[in-house]
Amino acid sequence: MSDPTSLPNFPPPANEHPLRGRVLDVLVDAGAQPNLDTDGDVAYQANEQTIFVRVTEGELPVMRIFGQWTLPEEVAADRDKVMATCNEVNLSLNCVKTGVANNTLVVTSEHIVVEGADVGTLVQVSTSIILSGVQLWHERALGLEPGQTQGEVPGDAPEGSDEPGPEANGSAPGQDS
Repeated sequence: MSDPTSLPNFPPPANEHPLRGRVLDVLVDAGAQPNLDTDGDVAYQANEQTIFVRVTEGELPVMRIFGQWTLPEEVAADRDKVMATCNEVNLSLNCVKTGVANNTLVVTSEHIVVEGADVGTLVQVSTSIILSGVQLWHERALGLEPGQTQGEVPGDAPEGSDEPGPEANGSAPGQDS
């Protein structure tokens, strides 16, 4: 018999955590290769960023999809700007909220998941809006134009290109996952 600690970590049975099981199924079907962390959160990669899903089971199950990013020093030093940017993004976007704790930006989208809800669409839309929210947050905090990256001069086009400038690649400046 082999050492039990060498066995893979299998997720709990679906009936033990039904919503989390549905989330895992959706992510596996999408090829996201999700993992469970020690808190029971589901972690997966989207546009090279780590996104988490925390599920609270109960009469009204709640699914919280969120990402965390360490703030760049030049942004974290200005607490008033950080809080004003959170407020501005929170008022600008639907279904997403931002906050900062210990110089870590958290962008989250939360849903009450009723029976028959399309979990796949909720996960897909939430992931997209979270990534858009963190990009918007960094643009606003750093005073960048939409799609501009840190260090780029607005309107500069790459050499030999008719393009107005490089497109955002889905990650914001200073993002750590």
